[in-house]
Amino acid sequence: MLNGIRIIEVEGLGPGPFAAMLLADLGADVICVHRKGGAVTPGMPERSILDRGKRSIELNLKDADDVQTFKSLVATADGLIEGFRPGVMEKLGLGPDICQALNPALVFGRMTGWGQDSALSHTAGHDLNYISLSGALWYSSAPGDVPLTPPTLVGDIGGGAMYLAVGMLAAILKAKATGQGCEVDAAIYDGSAHMMNLLLTMRQTGNFGITRGQNLLDGPHWSRTYRCGDGGFISVQSLEPKFYAEFLRLLELSEDPGFQKQYDRESWPTLTDRLIGLFASQPRDHWARLFDGSDACVAPVLNPEEAMSHPMNNRATWVTAQGALQAAPAPRFSGQPDWTAPPSPLRGQHTAEILSELGITD
Repeated sequence: MLNGIRIIEVEGLGPGPFAAMLLADLGADVICVHRKGGAVTPGMPERSILDRGKRSIELNLKDADDVQTFKSLVATADGLIEGFRPGVMEKLGLGPDICQALNPALVFGRMTGWGQDSALSHTAGHDLNYISLSGALWYSSAPGDVPLTPPTLVGDIGGGAMYLAVGMLAAILKAKATGQGCEVDAAIYDGSAHMMNLLLTMRQTGNFGITRGQNLLDGPHWSRTYRCGDGGFISVQSLEPKFYAEFLRLLELSEDPGFQKQYDRESWPTLTDRLIGLFASQPRDHWARLFDGSDACVAPVLNPEEAMSHPMNNRATWVTAQGALQAAPAPRFSGQPDWTAPPSPLRGQHTAEILSELGITD
């Protein structure tokens, strides 16, 4: 879908590389500029899933010759992605003013936690800190529990990488039409706050207040996860009455008077306790079989390896390539061939190839 689009990615961590992977998955020519002589980041593999489908060149952005090579790359690109603290690219002499002087249509994508210009823009932080201040962490656990979210998904990926990718694509569309690029200031703080708008819409109707555990999605017995008898978990979210009725039917609770008032907030804690005992009486797969194929809106909580072997994976959402379990790109497009996981390059693997394309000889 993005054939003919070139993105230059300056090596970074987390959401920047993820956004670049997403664009590479969509067909863009993504060239990752790895630090010359740099070691693999601790905790990361030699071949990262986040680098799949990209090409790699090693450059030292403090070396004059390599800086010139970097500028030559920028002149050929539609977009650039960097994830340093604000001001670092400027100190390297490679800020948006310099790069867009070389290439006026360049879209300069900037991935940070706090944004380019904020009260905390020069302060360190991580995923959990950004979503704490943005409000996105507030409703993230059952009533009375400590707020907890899946690591990096709400902040780095949801509020960061996805918003950077959408911003890059929007800006590239405009640059194609006008010849004028721009900066994309993608802050995880902003993106994670923006994702709250669906819940804030529910607040307008009084269905989602500020008190945790008293709202339609974070308090009811029919909207939570339960521990099963074998230590596994089952998720329940029978929001609409017809789905709740199916949920009760399969549990043989349709005639139980306690479960008749679905939206009675005062009864939710008592009914939750009853379901805690019920689901603890059988292993996870028992409940999975009971609800399989129904409209009760109940599903087992699977780990990625289990998800790969589940019948839903007839979509080939989960694959193994280069010895690594990974998820296929999303969304999908009609008229496109089936996706095969492309290889992830070694650091600097394409240096000679890219230099040759730029007409640079050693």
